[in-house]
Amino acid sequence: MKYLIAGLGNIGPEYMLTRHNAGFMVLDRLAAQHDFSFTLNRLAYTAELRHKGKVIHLIKPTTYMNLSGKAVSYYLKQHSIPTENLLIVTDDKDLPFGKLRLKPKGSPGGHNGLRNIDEVLGTQEYARLRFGIGSDFSRGRQVDFVLGKFPEEELGQLPAVLDKAGDALLSFCTSGIQVTMNFFNQ
Repeated sequence: MKYLIAGLGNIGPEYMLTRHNAGFMVLDRLAAQHDFSFTLNRLAYTAELRHKGKVIHLIKPTTYMNLSGKAVSYYLKQHSIPTENLLIVTDDKDLPFGKLRLKPKGSPGGHNGLRNIDEVLGTQEYARLRFGIGSDFSRGRQVDFVLGKFPEEELGQLPAVLDKAGDALLSFCTSGIQVTMNFFNQ
């Protein structure tokens, strides 16, 4: 069985370690733990992980956040993967830092990357793992906050949260969404 995991973020050194790149960070941490690397291909950095009999295609779109749907759609078709085996990993300012929330479907909730994926795929019926980045910003400062780097205090906690998110991705592929939601949405 094949899966597509898309970690959302923005390419370029200026975006490294920013809150909006949480999706990229989760996949990079998984790659470090499972000893694989990403290769630049059409529309995305790509990798493949075989885990417990599953083939997991991982992508980090190079289309920038707001056009993520183009890469997601391309790789779903490229690998003949149904949307029920798609999981999008993205940041979420409506969750406290470090909180994970897996959902089988839903609205974009103001997230432009998810909005574009919805538009391109023509559906909201795909799983998403939301990675809480908190909302410690004043009115009108949302863009600066999400494009800002994690503060030192959160950077220290980040590895454990990234590990947990990586475990959730693998669980989604091997145990299914319901079991994974029951375990990780606490």
